[in-house]
Amino acid sequence: MFKEKRYFGPRYHRSYVFRWVLVFVFALFLTSAAVLSVITLQDRLGKAGKEMLALWEAGAYTEAFEFSRLELSSRPLDYLALTINGFSAYQLGIAQINSSDTLAYIDRCVWSLRKALLSRRPSNTGELFYVLGKAYYHKGPAFADLAVYFLEKAQSLSFKARDLYEFLGLSYASIKDYRSSIAAFAQVLEPAETGDSDLLLISIARSYMALGRDQEETLAPAKPYLLRCIDTSRDSVAITTARLLYAEILMEEGSVGEAEMQYQLILDETGGNAEAYYQLGELYAARGDTARARAEWRRAVRLDPVHKKARLRLNM
Repeated sequence: MFKEKRYFGPRYHRSYVFRWVLVFVFALFLTSAAVLSVITLQDRLGKAGKEMLALWEAGAYTEAFEFSRLELSSRPLDYLALTINGFSAYQLGIAQINSSDTLAYIDRCVWSLRKALLSRRPSNTGELFYVLGKAYYHKGPAFADLAVYFLEKAQSLSFKARDLYEFLGLSYASIKDYRSSIAAFAQVLEPAETGDSDLLLISIARSYMALGRDQEETLAPAKPYLLRCIDTSRDSVAITTARLLYAEILMEEGSVGEAEMQYQLILDETGGNAEAYYQLGELYAARGDTARARAEWRRAVRLDPVHKKARLRLNM
């Protein structure tokens, strides 16, 4: 059988063409609206990004933190907003007096920066890794391994910051990798022999002392750093800490007279120090002078009623 041929008149052709014109116009309208919407959105986001960066660069950390948090409420995976939020949270955290407030900001910093790493991986994230590593250090010794991990990643990207090596050294010491700790501190000490921070000098001395005990070696390499701190520091607390550590080394070396002199200097400079009194008591006890030792321990407890070692000695 032959199929019947169908013929269409002019009216059909006109309606057919008209229908497709309407479809085309409607599609064009939707496309134009979408393009305009994207352009408007890009302009808005561009302005927001510039404003966030301007606040951050001006050191307005509170404003940058709040602005970025507001942006994240509508764009939770925006890399720039997450990064600015994390960076500003870190700065606000280290400026707090209350440790719980500090930890709250530091936790926010970690949350934002870890989320930023998941949302996008730019070619250079050195600064992000650097801030994240420092944040983990501030969270405490239990997170020191993560601090080392992210600080090493920042280092591998050739990110430059003087305190990167200080934080690396402190973090290595927290995980008892004392050789790496000393090597990291040395990176800071080498460029400038003067103007080193008290924390740096005391920290590298502690690492040398810990390494010496761990390897059953001499503690002598720690002494020059403690003496440098004593000679150059303007902070009485740092000087006292350095003298206590220096006297500890002298005691282990058998230089009891020199150690006693350091304890007396601490008492002269501070007007009284519980740890110095306690250590003097230990020194007199080792000589067999129990009465004098107990007198020093009592002085320690009067200054610091919760000094556990002195209280234990008095209860013996």
